[in-house]
Amino acid sequence: MRVIIAGGGTAGHINPGIAIARYIKEKDKESEILFIGTNKGMEAQLVPREGFEIKFIKVRGFRRKLSKENLTAIKELIQGIAGSKKIIKEFKPDVVIGTGGYVCGPVVFSASRMKIPTLIHEQNAFPGITNRILSRYVDAVAVSFRESEEYFKSAKKLVNTGNPVRPELFNIDRQTARQKLGIDRQKPLVVVMGGSLGAEKINETVVAMLKKYFKNNEISMIFSTGARQHDKVIQNLGDYKNPSVNVVPYIYDSATVYNAADLIICRAGAITCSELTALGIPAIIIPSPNVVANHQEYNARALEKHGAAVVIIEKDLNVDLLYRQITDLLGDKEQLAKMARNSKKIGIVNSTEKIYSIIKEITA
Repeated sequence: MRVIIAGGGTAGHINPGIAIARYIKEKDKESEILFIGTNKGMEAQLVPREGFEIKFIKVRGFRRKLSKENLTAIKELIQGIAGSKKIIKEFKPDVVIGTGGYVCGPVVFSASRMKIPTLIHEQNAFPGITNRILSRYVDAVAVSFRESEEYFKSAKKLVNTGNPVRPELFNIDRQTARQKLGIDRQKPLVVVMGGSLGAEKINETVVAMLKKYFKNNEISMIFSTGARQHDKVIQNLGDYKNPSVNVVPYIYDSATVYNAADLIICRAGAITCSELTALGIPAIIIPSPNVVANHQEYNARALEKHGAAVVIIEKDLNVDLLYRQITDLLGDKEQLAKMARNSKKIGIVNSTEKIYSIIKEITA
């Protein structure tokens, strides 16, 4: 099987494509996979690192307001369509898959016009404009949240596959994970993570909360600050010391930390939400307000609606509110267990398998 995967911009669009590519190679070792992206997105680094070939086209997003930059965007879209057609003709794919980002537009649209089987995968509860437009042309749409289905009513085939999650998350159990981290069996573990780069408002609030409330060691905490903000957090903590609070720049062994956690405080990226529900972890979610179309709040509300998470909007976030939410949840084991069950109910652990089944169906 010859496969083109188009996706770019952020890791949230690229990593699902990489996960799909890995699964295809696992099932069909003779398959050939080519990624298409732009040389300005994270795909330029992430895809080659995983050992896959990538080719680049020119394309950029449109501004929501009238501007001269939109004239450049139109010009690059025309160039992107021409570049996509050239790559498609040379590679001769059996299927073209789009995993989000502006680059999907010209690639997937061109493939559909050339009568090549096409599939798009939407990671978020509120779909991006590119995927909403493409859904009218492709052979199948894979979604990750039930809440996004209403935006794809014109799709020929619509399947809730969930987001691909890392298989290593399921390779360790809770007891082993807690032993590995040295967490006391009776002590609840709270994990705070604002993303790989960190979230300034979350970090500031957690620092102030630690100083005001966490003076004893009744609760264990792993506080991931983000690499860029780690030094600043350490500086702001000053002479605060608590052996039960581990402040780190980044969580590298997320499989162990996730499985050991009783409660996670985090952003609402699509992959994060999918990993939480796949493992059934209760969460306090603070959506990032700095994303296109506020899609993180849609993701967070989807979990909240099912009783899997508590949502705090960043503008409402403060020390006392966060502390109260943490202590209320940890103090009510029945409620915490219910949230874990609700989270697990909506989690999907075989996303790549489902997506592969769609690929086989539309290429048959």
